[in-house]
Amino acid sequence: QVQLVESGGGSVQAGGSLRLSCAVSGYIGSTYCMGWFRQAPGKEREGVATISSGSDRYYADSVKGRFTISRDNTGNTVYLQMNSLKPEDSAMYYCAAKRFGCTARTVVTGAADFGYWGQGTQVTVSS
Repeated sequence: QVQLVESGGGSVQAGGSLRLSCAVSGYIGSTYCMGWFRQAPGKEREGVATISSGSDRYYADSVKGRFTISRDNTGNTVYLQMNSLKPEDSAMYYCAAKRFGCTARTVVTGAADFGYWGQGTQVTVSS
């Protein structure tokens, strides 16, 4: 059984930074992909970033250059460093995990492929 617990959300002013953390417990697989997704009220869930067990990283166009996904050496924690935050970044952010890898397409269309999800952490960016 895999459990994901997000933390680090909060309220910041536009231009500020936050670092989200995702604590991972349980075994996903020898090959896996971790992802961050977000959902604002009334909007579809969208992919933000993914990182594979091989350290391949992919980002949504809307966050590329501002956000960085990473993980520690053990894979027990996945991070999302968010810089230059904009009001449109406001959303509930979810950590997710899946077996096998991820590609550039995964961050865009692969939400349904992720079998494990955290409870979410709220990010609010004020203008």
